[in-house]
Amino acid sequence: MAKRYGGKFSPDMQQGDETSTVRATPPKNPFRNRRVARPNLRAALLFFVPLPLLFSGIGELRSGDAMGMIGELGALGLLLLSPWLLREGLKAEDAYNERKIARPPAIPRKAFAAVLTGAGVALASWLGWGQPMITSVLFGVIAAAAHVASFGLDPMKKKGITDYNAFDAERAAKAIEKAEATLAEIQAAAGRFGDRALESRVDSLSASVREMFRQVEEDPRDLTRARKFLGVYLNGARDATVKFADLYTRDRNSAAREDYLALINDLETEFDAQRETLLLDDRSDLDIEIEVLRERLQQEGLRAR
Repeated sequence: MAKRYGGKFSPDMQQGDETSTVRATPPKNPFRNRRVARPNLRAALLFFVPLPLLFSGIGELRSGDAMGMIGELGALGLLLLSPWLLREGLKAEDAYNERKIARPPAIPRKAFAAVLTGAGVALASWLGWGQPMITSVLFGVIAAAAHVASFGLDPMKKKGITDYNAFDAERAAKAIEKAEATLAEIQAAAGRFGDRALESRVDSLSASVREMFRQVEEDPRDLTRARKFLGVYLNGARDATVKFADLYTRDRNSAAREDYLALINDLETEFDAQRETLLLDDRSDLDIEIEVLRERLQQEGLRAR
């Protein structure tokens, strides 16, 4: 009979349990319900495009043209800040597209990136290359327009909020945004463990938490019952993870590891159980709606197909 190989240093094994061949609770796929991050080579190349301005600015300094140096190095700074903002804007847009209920990003990073691109080109043209101001402004407008045509603008509308009660949907969107930030802190702290098995368990917990996010997005009315999990429990998990990371990086304490692992397992079980409860309640609501409609059709002398 085939037997799965495992050992002390296998990532799927519990520390101190060398006789076990598989973990009792298989981990969830941490990428479930998550979209693949889109690579954008054009955005990455924008970091390299303005680099010639650095050498040109140094040349202006050697020739004694202070205004030319200021113009070209200033333009370099603007044109390097622009792709950084663009990259952050693309990340915010991906997060917006991933959620069913979402608000537009608070800061329109892609729009600011386009403005900085236009300002950088105009500054380089005016002070660096000695072009007339009108011509430089025109170059800047063309550069900003090309940036918008290439990468678009930030999402500007609320998504999914109008499909439900506005108050419930807005509250759900805010709660999920806050919980996402807390979950990111948990995963950042887990990255300091230096223990692949523990990191895998944290990833599995994160997958369970995100499934609850999606459940609340499906029906924002579930937030009332899920608030304790998305607030108190998740904040507690973050605090425990940060403290454990500080301790575990200094002293590889096996007892602390087992306690933390038990905590993560318990949290994952509770999140899964609560999500199942929310699903059952939603099914009960659906059954009630169907029964009411059937009774109404019978009262009106119609037959439901």
